[in-house]
This record gives sequence, C-alpha cells and structure tokens, in this order.
Amino acid sequence: MDEIVKAALKKWPKVPHCLGWLALDARGDWFMRDDRVQRAGPFPQIKGSRIRHDKLVEFIARNYEPDTRGCWYFQNGPQRVYVELEAAPLVWRLLWVGDALQVRSHAGHAVAPTDCGAWLDEHGRLFLAAAAGFGIVHTQDMIEASRAVEAGLWSPDEMAFDAMPGRFGYVLNPQRLLAPGS
Repeated sequence: MDEIVKAALKKWPKVPHCLGWLALDARGDWFMRDDRVQRAGPFPQIKGSRIRHDKLVEFIARNYEPDTRGCWYFQNGPQRVYVELEAAPLVWRLLWVGDALQVRSHAGHAVAPTDCGAWLDEHGRLFLAAAAGFGIVHTQDMIEASRAVEAGLWSPDEMAFDAMPGRFGYVLNPQRLLAPGS
C-alpha cells in the first residue's frame, strides 16, 4: 500500500466505504460506475466508463487487496472503494520467454507457474489459484495456457463457476454483502 494512503488512513480513520462505483472485468480492466450507470443495470451487463489513465490504473493496482470476508477493495486514501468482480479478483497474464512461462496478475503479482492450481469452469474459462490470490486467465493468453497444459505445468480440474467464490474465498458483489439493510 502506498505511504500516502497509509498516512490518510491515520488522519481520517472513519471515512465511510464506497460501494458499487468500481468494477473489474474478466480482462483486467477497471470501470467507474456512477449512479446513472448503476441504475441502468448490473455489472457486467452494464460496465460503465473504462479507466484508461495509466497512473490511476497503477495506483489502484498497488492499493488493491481483500478484506477478511473476501471482498476486494481499492484503498483510496482513507476510503475503501469495494470492487465488483466479473469473474475473479485477479486476471492472470501469461508470457512464454523461451521455455519459461511467466505468470503475472493485472495488479502486478508475479507467481511461479508451478505454484498455481488450475480449474476450468463450464464456459471453458481457465482459472489459477496461487499464494497471491485466485484469478481468471486473460482470454488473449489461452494459447500460452494450452502450451502450459501440454508441457505438464497444469492439469486443470473442472469446477462450476458458481462454486468458485465460496471455494476460493472471494465475493463477486460486495454491495450485496456490505450495503446497509442487506
């Protein structure tokens, strides 16, 4: 977490949480969801405005983590901005460099491919679990993923998508869990 964020938390420890305004899609893109977008429909059917500012995306990634309930959030100064997830809290990117596979999340977590468990859901999407967290493999990296399976790095098990949040301890929609009256 950034030092400026830690300082803001000390200065203003009781700022209310923000719910419904930030979302992460299955390709690792962040979306702002203002009141108008939220009224138009649920995420991911109605995504909102994609955040394209590189420095803001990097700031979000550095200050992105889960709470004890498995709700992921971005610590924006003294305020927790909870994130709606399309598929998983992390989006894994894969890159072969010679005979070595590199695995890195959209938030910058690098993991060894041999430290990952692999699962396929009923839609044919590949998910990886590692010490850094649970995530979906980016759709553009499925050729690299198939090469990893063929090389024996992963032998994916099948699991229904609806079972994954409970099994891997994350919440797709924190607003349903954390909103007053829910």
